[in-house]
Amino acid sequence: MPDTGVPRPGPTAPTGTAGQGGTPGQGGGSWAGAAGRLSGLGVSQGRAAGPVMRLAGPPELPAPRAVTDPGAEAATVAKALAAVAAELNRRAMAAGGEAAEILEALAMIAEDPVLLEEAERLTGAGHDAAHALDAAFARHREALAALGGHLAERAADLDDLRHRAVASALGLPMPGLPSPGHPYVLVATDLSPADTAGLGPDVLALVTERGGPTSHTVILARGRGLPAVVACGGVMDLDDGTVIGVDGGTGEIAIGLTELETAEVARAETARRTLLGTSRGPGRTADGHPVKLLLNIGSAADLRPAGTEAGLAGVGAEGVGLFRTEFLFLDRKRAPSFEEQVGAYAEVFEQAESVVVRTLDAGTDKPLPFLGLPAEQNPALGVRGLRVDRLLPGVLDTQLDAIAAAARDTGTRPWVMAPMVTTAEEAAGFARRARARGIEQVGVMVEVPAAALRAGRLLREVDFLSIGTNDLAQYTFAADRQHPALADLLDPRQPALLELIALCARAGREAGKPVGVCGEAAGDPLIAPLLVGLGVTSLSMAPVCVPAVREALAGLTHEECGHRARTALG
Repeated sequence: MPDTGVPRPGPTAPTGTAGQGGTPGQGGGSWAGAAGRLSGLGVSQGRAAGPVMRLAGPPELPAPRAVTDPGAEAATVAKALAAVAAELNRRAMAAGGEAAEILEALAMIAEDPVLLEEAERLTGAGHDAAHALDAAFARHREALAALGGHLAERAADLDDLRHRAVASALGLPMPGLPSPGHPYVLVATDLSPADTAGLGPDVLALVTERGGPTSHTVILARGRGLPAVVACGGVMDLDDGTVIGVDGGTGEIAIGLTELETAEVARAETARRTLLGTSRGPGRTADGHPVKLLLNIGSAADLRPAGTEAGLAGVGAEGVGLFRTEFLFLDRKRAPSFEEQVGAYAEVFEQAESVVVRTLDAGTDKPLPFLGLPAEQNPALGVRGLRVDRLLPGVLDTQLDAIAAAARDTGTRPWVMAPMVTTAEEAAGFARRARARGIEQVGVMVEVPAAALRAGRLLREVDFLSIGTNDLAQYTFAADRQHPALADLLDPRQPALLELIALCARAGREAGKPVGVCGEAAGDPLIAPLLVGLGVTSLSMAPVCVPAVREALAGLTHEECGHRARTALG
C-alpha cells in the first residue's frame, strides 16, 4: 500500500480515558514500553487504555433430567422467554435511539411464537425446560447461519438470547457485565447488543475475540464513541487486571503499558478532548474550501440522543446525509403502515433542515421477514436494496408515497436516494417514480463498481451520488465484509477503491452535481482528507465522529488534501 501522507494512528489514550481518534491533538507516544502486542480488526475509532476485565461466560447447561410434568416444563419455557423479552425491552427504554431499536428487535425474537412452539414441542417430547430452550435456539441459529452474509452474523445475537433464556429457566441471573468499581477495558469472546447497549461510563473500550465489522455491537460502539476492536485472537488469554492499550482505528492492542506512557498520553488526551469538545462551525479546509459534514441516523431519536451532546446541534453537523429507513422495518412480520411511515419520516424532517433519505436497503442479507424473500446461497450478490423492487414493487411505492406525504406535512424538501443501483436504467426508473411524487432531489448510492464506472451516465438521470464505501470495497475486492482475515483488502486507502471514488467525484464536477460519501471512511479523520482531495463534496458519519473530522480538515488546505489523494492513487 502506498504512503498516503496520513499515517494510521497509534494507540494514544491513557488509563482511565477514552476518546474518538483523530488528527487534532492526538499526541501520545508509540507505546514502546508495551510487553507484547495483539492485533485485530479496528471497527470504532478512538484510543484508550486500562485494566482488562473479561465478560463472564454463558451459564453451564446441567445434565438432562427426567421430566414428570411436561406441562410445567412448557410453562417454565414460556416464563423464561417472557423474562428475556421484558429485560430487553426494559434496556431499550433506558437506552433510547438506535440502541433501543436494536434491543426491541431482539425482544421480538424472544417473543416469536415459532420459537416458543418449538421449545414447547420439545418439552412434550421429554426434554426439560433448559434443554428444550437450548435445542430450539440451536435450530434457529443453524437456519440463520445457513443463509450467510449479514444474517450469519445476526446468528450470534441468538446466542445471547439463548444464554439469557437458559439462565432464567435454571433460576440463575442472566449474563451481565463486570462491575469492578473502576474504569476498565471490556474483553469478551463476543458481545451481545444487549450487553453493549447497557455499557456504563466505566467501560473505556471493547475488545472481542470474535465478531465482524457490521455487527450490532459495532454499530452501538460507534454510536457511543467507544474504541472497539473485534476478531482479536488471543485477547481472552489475558488475565483480568492486565493493563492494555486499545487502538480502535488500527486494531492494535498493546499489552502492559508503563505508568509513564499512560501519564503522557493522559495529558495529550485531555488536550484533544478539549479541542474536539469546542469544535463548531461548518466543515471546511484551512483555506476555506467547503465540505458538508452530515450525520448517519436510523431514526429521529439519533438527532437527540438521551444524556449526550452527540446529536445534530451538539456536534454542529449541517444536516442528515444518510437516513437509514430500514430500522423502521427491522425484524417485523408485517410492513409498517403508510401512516406509521409518514409519522417516522416527518419526525426527522421536523428536526433537520437538510435530510437525505435512503429508501429501504433490504433483502436476504438483512432480517426483514415481512418481505418473504426466498433464501439465497449468496445474499450479498442477490436481491437486495433497489433489487427488491423487481419482486415487490409495492414496497417502494408505499415508501415513496409516505416520504412525499411527510415532506408536504412538514413543508420540507428532503433528498431521496436508492441503494444498490447498478445501471443507468435502474437510476432513471427510480428517478421517474420519485419525481412523479413531487420529490425534487433524487439520487442513487454507488456501492458496486459498475455504478462507479458509469457515474457520469448515472448523473444524467439523477441529481446526486452518495458513495457507500463499505459495500463498494466489498464488491471491488471480492472480500466479504464479515471476514477479519481480509480486513486489509477493505482498507479505504486501497488505491483501486480510491480510483473508483475519484471517478465518481470527477463525474460530479463535470455535471455540476454533488457527490458525497456515507460509508465508514467518511467518519475517519485520517481518511476524510483523502476523500476531499479526490473531490468529494460532503461526508456523512456517526455524530460522534464529526468534531474530529472537522478539525482534521481545518488543519489542511484543499491543495494539501489533493496532494495526499494523488499520493495515495499513485
